Amino acid sequence: MKRLTLLILVFLFALSVPLAFFIVKTYRGLEQEEVATLQFFAEAIFNEMEQSLATLVHREEGRTIDAYNYYLSPSGRMSEAIPENRSPLSYLPQESYILGYFQNNPDGSFQTPLVQNEKELAKDRLGLVADLKNANLAFNQKRVQDTDRVLPPPAVAPTPQQAERQEGLADRYLDTSRSRAPKAFLGRKEKRVEEVTIGQALQVAKPEQERAATTPESVEQKKDPTSSLAEFQDKLTDVLSGAGSRRGSTEYYQEELADLGRLDDVSGKKLDENFQVEVAPLQSIFITPEQIYVFRRIIINSQLYRQGFILLTDTFLQYLADAYFGVHPMASYTNLRLAVMDQGQVIRQIETGDINTDAKFELKRAFPSPFSFLSATLTCDQIPRSGGRRTLTIMIAILAAIMLLGFFAMYQSTRAIVEVSERRSQFVSAVTHELKTPLTNIRMYIEMLEQGIAKDQEREQDYYRILDSEGARLSRLINNVLDLSKLEKKQRHVDMQTGTLAEVIGEVQAVMSEKLRLDGFVLNVEVDDLEPFAYDREAMIQIFINLIENSLKFGKTAAQREITIKADQDTWRTTIQVSDKGPGIPRRALKKVFDDFYRADNTLTRQTRGTGIGLALVRKLVVLMDGTVRAENNAGPGCTITITLPA
Repeated sequence: MKRLTLLILVFLFALSVPLAFFIVKTYRGLEQEEVATLQFFAEAIFNEMEQSLATLVHREEGRTIDAYNYYLSPSGRMSEAIPENRSPLSYLPQESYILGYFQNNPDGSFQTPLVQNEKELAKDRLGLVADLKNANLAFNQKRVQDTDRVLPPPAVAPTPQQAERQEGLADRYLDTSRSRAPKAFLGRKEKRVEEVTIGQALQVAKPEQERAATTPESVEQKKDPTSSLAEFQDKLTDVLSGAGSRRGSTEYYQEELADLGRLDDVSGKKLDENFQVEVAPLQSIFITPEQIYVFRRIIINSQLYRQGFILLTDTFLQYLADAYFGVHPMASYTNLRLAVMDQGQVIRQIETGDINTDAKFELKRAFPSPFSFLSATLTCDQIPRSGGRRTLTIMIAILAAIMLLGFFAMYQSTRAIVEVSERRSQFVSAVTHELKTPLTNIRMYIEMLEQGIAKDQEREQDYYRILDSEGARLSRLINNVLDLSKLEKKQRHVDMQTGTLAEVIGEVQAVMSEKLRLDGFVLNVEVDDLEPFAYDREAMIQIFINLIENSLKFGKTAAQREITIKADQDTWRTTIQVSDKGPGIPRRALKKVFDDFYRADNTLTRQTRGTGIGLALVRKLVVLMDGTVRAENNAGPGCTITITLPA
């Protein structure tokens, strides 16, 4: 049995190792899935932020070059802008994070579409225009440096752990390296050449035109009109290039242009046709830690103009956090940190969401130009569990329970088979001994009778009674073995007939009286006033004989040699109790004494003969009559066998 137990343990260990490996790999796969899911939705938030910034960039890059004046220039004309055609930038910005729009001219001067006439400037715009002027002054100081754009922070290569964590399910099927590659620009990457009308160009160069009109040279030249179209075009180019201090005024050229409209056939080209200007992509520069100038460069005849808006960093960061993070359930268990960086140093920062002390997940995003100053970091210390984890845990628990129960059942079954095999072996030895003893006695008494040892007839009768008793004992033993074999093969059938219990007990007393007398036992019967009920007569006789023999066998050393049969009856059942004053049954063996070939292992059983089939046969016969049987020790000495049969 020890060897079999060892083999079962080895088999359990051999099966548990690959199963444990499978469980670990499955949980690790679930963990990667949970991280990938969180990363997907975190990147979705960052992508949404980036898309909104790209929309803003495309909107600003799509503005006409004359939008930074209070009025737009009418298409195809060089006359002054008409009041009905106001620039959309002449209204206050709708975005809370945009302070306002202005244009920085080549000479550092300032103009904003918020101003139509400084003398008639509304009071609610005085402070705003003053802030924009201050921003322009600060920008003039910044632009004398080597560059006037914010340089993106240096790229940091991810650690191997981060690279392994970022590997998701899609990487097994698709090449996601191109989609992961960061963008360099949200808008246009290179400068473009745009065709504009002369009227739009004059709107952009309006400050230079106005200064040119106030010089004495321009007044002198107005008296001497230009006679040739080529010369007029040269003068117009000079105005647009900022050389108005030595040329005629814009108003003068506009009047001349009206007069010279008839010369189109001379030049072969209309004067109000478009010409080309260079427009650079949007870029940004810090004015102060709280303000960033996002602008584009406009080049007209080698003159550089800068058009853009002032971005309020704190308001901008709060807007991004509220609009694209705070509205999502993710904000309850993740933390978002938005930072504004200048030359790798964080100068403004906000955090929102859950406070993480030990982040198990981190995702960073550096945004493309012109928002290269902006970085976002999302962390999480408690990654949401996948729905499949709970199912997997339940299934693993069930599988483990089934395996353990299976191995336990296999072990118990094997042990039971081994024990039965051992008890069968003991049974063969016990039956051999039980058969040998009465046969020896029978042979001995027959020889004594043959040799005439019995001197008188009374002694001979004693010998004959002993021979009859040993023969009956031998017959009962053989019948028990045969009945047990029939019961195991389901060949034993019961003949249920109605009768009284007193009839059965009377026959049992007649069979066992001599044995009781020889062993000095008293049989007490209390079965009066019982109604007849259905039972198998032969089975009941065999049950009582086996129980009485069992009490005789183990109660020989008892102080009181007494066996009592009691019976009780109610509407549903008949209860029969057979009790003695013997040593009783060990507590651990109370349920096992009815097993086949079982004998409790103690000093008494080792000294007492028996086959271990008596009580087993009792249980099988009772069950065959739809009854139950149990054993229990008395409060005093002895034990009681209780049989319950249907009434």
